[in-house]
Amino acid sequence: MEIFIKIATAFLVGGAICFAVQIVIDKTALTPARILVFLVVGGVLLGAVGLYDKIYSFAGCGISVPLIGFGGNIAKTVRESVLSSGLSGIITAPVTAAAGGIGASLFFAFINALIFRGRPKRISGKKKNPQPESF
Repeated sequence: MEIFIKIATAFLVGGAICFAVQIVIDKTALTPARILVFLVVGGVLLGAVGLYDKIYSFAGCGISVPLIGFGGNIAKTVRESVLSSGLSGIITAPVTAAAGGIGASLFFAFINALIFRGRPKRISGKKKNPQPESF
């Protein structure tokens, strides 16, 4: 029974985060890139003040799977690196913490570029950046 409570808690917390982000997407003119940055920075701030670990112990994957978890992981790694190697950890730790995600992103972007052909984005039936038809 305890596992079902953990699953329900993770689902509700993760769903609440997604619901809030969807409202921001629908009601503001913020670009998806800015919203993603806000989520990562929010995770860093939660980790910096020590709240991320407390929320994670309650919500589990509900908080760690969205981009907030990426930011929380970076904050935790920076804190540990600064304690062990000094202020140089501020620069090296985020790269170390994000290496897996960055590597996977580059790999899958490369595979995607090999398989699919990019096209200009259409806005209101018009091409945003028209390209010659030879592409």
